[in-house]
Amino acid sequence: MGGLTYIDFLAKFGVGGAHPGGISLTKSILSNEKITSDSCILDAGCGTGQTTAFLYNEYKAKVYGLEINPIMLEKARSRFESQNMPIQLTQGSVESIPFADKTFDFILSESVLAFVNKPNAIKEFFRVLKPGGRVIANEMTINQPLNESAAEEIKQFYAIDSLLLEDDWKRIFNESGFQNIEIIGQTYDLKNSTPAQEFNFSHNFEPELFGILNQHGNMLVKYHDVLSHRVITCTK
Repeated sequence: MGGLTYIDFLAKFGVGGAHPGGISLTKSILSNEKITSDSCILDAGCGTGQTTAFLYNEYKAKVYGLEINPIMLEKARSRFESQNMPIQLTQGSVESIPFADKTFDFILSESVLAFVNKPNAIKEFFRVLKPGGRVIANEMTINQPLNESAAEEIKQFYAIDSLLLEDDWKRIFNESGFQNIEIIGQTYDLKNSTPAQEFNFSHNFEPELFGILNQHGNMLVKYHDVLSHRVITCTK
């Protein structure tokens, strides 16, 4: 496929709400948090900025977007500019967050930690959160251990370094110093419950990306009983 990856597909297709549950699940999770106009929020790995824009519109909070992919970053920038949103957008990695210690009240992470070095990123979340600050994450989680060939197939396709069980997530957040770790399992399976997503297509996307989309669908069908996600919340 010429080195194209699942992330290239998300970027070139400009998929908003690519995480399980989409923007409707995001809104539901956020409604349980004590977010106000005084809150300082980091959308870590903000993609095309769908959730970031919602955070500003809904709460008029101080919202920051962090994104490493230049195509997604440009699409987020266009979104915010077209709607005159004062959202600060920064290119950078969640494994080395370019903000000072104790900056944020909330960090949101939607299908981001799965694609990076998880312990490094979670330690960075802890560092840049204020005491009492909250992480709200929605991340790929396996329901049971996998045999080596299945695990390898999933890791290769999504270009990820590890597949975590619920207990693994809990352990890593705990080891990074987080408290009040709550993990909520979702009742629907990924292959039958893809909510409506928005698309912002690049002008020059490669036809091979349709193959990646097709393969992604095949993976969700093949591993529908194993590949899932969890909503994780915790406090510094």
